[in-house]
Amino acid sequence: MSYRYILFNKPYGVLSQFTDSSGEKRKVCASGSPGAKLFKRRTLKDYISVADVYPVGRLDWDSEGLMLLTDNGQLQHRLSHPQFGHPRTYWVQVERIPDVNAINQLQSGVMISDRLTRPAIVKLLTDEPLLPERDVPIRFRKNVPTAWLEITLTEGRNRQVRRMTAKVGFPTLRLVRVAINQLTLHNLQPGCLRNLTENEVKDLLK
Repeated sequence: MSYRYILFNKPYGVLSQFTDSSGEKRKVCASGSPGAKLFKRRTLKDYISVADVYPVGRLDWDSEGLMLLTDNGQLQHRLSHPQFGHPRTYWVQVERIPDVNAINQLQSGVMISDRLTRPAIVKLLTDEPLLPERDVPIRFRKNVPTAWLEITLTEGRNRQVRRMTAKVGFPTLRLVRVAINQLTLHNLQPGCLRNLTENEVKDLLK
């Protein structure tokens, strides 16, 4: 049987599922408009027409970046199950400049819902990463600087990165997943997808 393996760059404001059964709508205020209009929330169906593929893991509605989709149920289970920790790397824009103490806390683990997060790889980026502008700009405060962190986790608890940075005093403003295992976002643009190469599939299945 030939399986499908797809990489997708999820834009901001898109649910990481193919249907939205909640019926919720989001408010969008167009530039120069006196008020906000209600729109149905976007889902993967708005971007992906490939049948019978499902996302491996999730990205929050307000997060962006790399998603892997496949119809290989065994692989999907292995990469999604907590016991099979696999690295996921994020670029995280936070309010203010994290100090050494905050970095060390993120690396060693912080307490979330009475449970310590696993050790993480965290570094402060010296330059702002080259990313497309977000279609909804981040909130900006003139007198508050921002910084970018690169964080690699091997677990995927609910809104984990945002909760971790908030816990050490540096709230997340923008969150972009740039790698899953050895697969990277590279120059895949928001809303675009591509098939994995034969070599990428081999590496993924190892």
